[in-house]
Amino acid sequence: MRNTILTSALAGAAMLAAGAAQALPAMSVASWDAGAAEPIQGWVEFCRSYPGECAVDRSEPEVIRLDAATWRTIVEINERVNQAVRPTTDWEAYGLADLWTFPTGGFGDCEDYQLLKRNLLAQAGVPRRAMRMTVVIDERNEGHAVLMLRTDRGDFILDNVRDAVLPWHDTGYVYVKREGSNGAQWTSLGHARSPVSTARRD
Repeated sequence: MRNTILTSALAGAAMLAAGAAQALPAMSVASWDAGAAEPIQGWVEFCRSYPGECAVDRSEPEVIRLDAATWRTIVEINERVNQAVRPTTDWEAYGLADLWTFPTGGFGDCEDYQLLKRNLLAQAGVPRRAMRMTVVIDERNEGHAVLMLRTDRGDFILDNVRDAVLPWHDTGYVYVKREGSNGAQWTSLGHARSPVSTARRD
């Protein structure tokens, strides 16, 4: 990623290793796949622009062993990006219904926050294969994008609407589908209706 992308968030992420370890979350149940699903169009277009962000390295683990230092990194990157990015819809920023991209100007909507978090976590050593861009239906009955991190203590959600990193089943969302771990195909999470776009900004 270019050095111009949210310098404050990048600088904060670089200092995480110096901090004290944080207590691990309680064990929770993992989510499960319910068959194949088509990726959301915004993801397809993002991958054309940033193919390296979408490549799947099958030598990486699908589920990571969560230690206290890694948990601290996850929590702090989630919070730092949430603070650094100004919530703005794609209509407001680009005149488009849905554009998945990095928030290079310091603004973006839900998926843009999560894409940056994913990139920063990968730079911090978290395997990309264990991080899944995920489409949900939120409490407004609207499409929303979050980042799911798959760990040996359960699956956790990084979100732009809260700084807390929660177990997936504690968010109140309906889970539709997520990025696959073996290639371009996504996987269904059991909810039949998929939104066309993800556009939540707050």
